[in-house]
Amino acid sequence: MNADYMPPLMFGGLVVFLLIGFPVAFSLAAVGLFFGFISIELGFFTTAYLGNLPLRVFGTLSNDLLLSIPFFTLMGAILERCGLAEDLLEGTGQLFGKIPGGLAYAVILVGAVLGAITGTVAASVIAMGMISLPIMIKYGYDMRIATGVIAASGTITQLIPPSLVLIVLGDQLGRSVGDMYAGAIGPSILQIVLFILFIVGVSIFAPHKVPPLPDEALGTRGWPLIWRVAKGMVPSIVLIFLVLGTIFMGLATPTEAGAMGAVGAVVLAVANGRYTWALLREAMGNTMRITAMVIFILLGATVFSLVFQGVDGSIWLEHMMSGVPGGQVGFLIFVNIFVFFLAFFLDFFEIAFIIVPLLAPVAAKLGIDLVWFGVLLCINLQTSFMHPPFGFALFYLRGIAPKTVLSRDIYWGAIPWLLLQVVLVGVVILWPESVTYWIDKGNGVDPSTVRIEVPMPDTGDEEPPPFNFR
Repeated sequence: MNADYMPPLMFGGLVVFLLIGFPVAFSLAAVGLFFGFISIELGFFTTAYLGNLPLRVFGTLSNDLLLSIPFFTLMGAILERCGLAEDLLEGTGQLFGKIPGGLAYAVILVGAVLGAITGTVAASVIAMGMISLPIMIKYGYDMRIATGVIAASGTITQLIPPSLVLIVLGDQLGRSVGDMYAGAIGPSILQIVLFILFIVGVSIFAPHKVPPLPDEALGTRGWPLIWRVAKGMVPSIVLIFLVLGTIFMGLATPTEAGAMGAVGAVVLAVANGRYTWALLREAMGNTMRITAMVIFILLGATVFSLVFQGVDGSIWLEHMMSGVPGGQVGFLIFVNIFVFFLAFFLDFFEIAFIIVPLLAPVAAKLGIDLVWFGVLLCINLQTSFMHPPFGFALFYLRGIAPKTVLSRDIYWGAIPWLLLQVVLVGVVILWPESVTYWIDKGNGVDPSTVRIEVPMPDTGDEEPPPFNFR
C-alpha cells in the first residue's frame, strides 16, 4: 500500500467510529494506534517513532496552561449557583423594561457579563432561561424571539474572554492566551452590537413581538433601581478585571488569573449569602468531570496526530488545502464552511483538538495571522451550540422551559441568531483588523534590523571598523 492513502484512510476510520457512537477520546486513540501498527508493518515508520508517544503524553499532562481550564470551570460553576445572574437580570430588566425590547436588551447585556465571569454556556442559558423566559411569556413576547435571544446570548460565552475555547485554541495554535483574549475583544463587541441591532429592528418593524413591561410590572425607579443594578454589576466588573485585566497587563498568567477568579467567585458567593459546602462540592464535581473529559480527548488527539504526522498527513492536507482557489480568503471561507458543518456532529473541544492542529500549519504557510485564524474559528464554533437539532444551548433551554413552549419555537427561534453569527464570521474574514487591532504589537522593532557597534580599544594604531552584529 502507498503511504499517500494512509491520511484519508485515517480520517475515514475516525468518521466510522464516531458514527457508531464510540466515545471520541477512545475513537481517536484506537484509530491512531491501529494505523500506527499498520504503518510499522508496512515500513512507513519504525517502532522508535511511536516511542515519542509517552513524551507527547507527558508534555500534555505537564502543560501549565491547561491548568487554567479547571480553574475557570470552577469559577463558572460557583458563580452559576451563587445567585449573581438573578440579581443582574432582575435589575437590568427593570432598568430597560419601559422600552420595547427592553427585556431582550437586558438578556443580551447580562449574557455578555455572565460570559465574561462564568465562561460556561450552560450556566448562562439556564440562569437566563429560568428567570427571563417566564416574564417574557407573561408579558406577550413572541415565543421565538424570547427563546432565540436567551439561547444566543448564552453562546456569547464561547467568544468573550475568559472563554475556555480560546484557551484551547491558543494552546493548539501555539499562540499566547493573552493574545487570543485581546483578539476576541473586537468580535465580542461586534457580536453584541449585531444582537442589539436585531432587537432594534424587531422593535421598530414588529413592536408587538417585543412589548415594553406594563407599569404594574415595574418596581421602584430612580436611584434605588440604579443602586440595585450597580450592586450586581460592580462586583462582576471587579471580578472581570481581576481575571482579564491582570492577563492583559502582564501581571498574571492565565493559570494564575484563573486561580484568582476561582477565589473571587467564592468571595462573591459568600457576599451574596449563597455559599455552602454543598455548593462547593457540587461545583468541584462538575469541574472534575469537564476537566477529565478535556484531558482524555486531548490524549486521544495526541495519539491520532502523532501517527497522522508520521504518515505525512500534514503534507497531504497542505497539498489539498493549497489548491483551494482564492488565496487566504478562499482558504478561510472553505475552512469555516467545513467547521460549520462539522460542528453539527462534534463538540467544540473535539474540533479544536482534532482539526485545528492539522489546519494551523496550512494557515501559517498562507501568511494568515494565527490569532485571527483562531478567533475566527471560535466565532464559528459558537454556532455548534445553536445548530438545530443538536445545539446544546437549545437542549439546555428545552430542559428548563415551561411545557407551553414548543420545541419547534425554540428551533425556529434560533435561526436568525445563527445567521447573525455567520454574518460575524464574514465580517471578521473581510475585516481582520477587528481582531489584530487589539493585539499588543510590541515596540515595533524588527530584530533583524538591529545594529550594535562595538568600538575597539585605542592602541595607537589605525582604528579598525566596528563590529556589526545583525
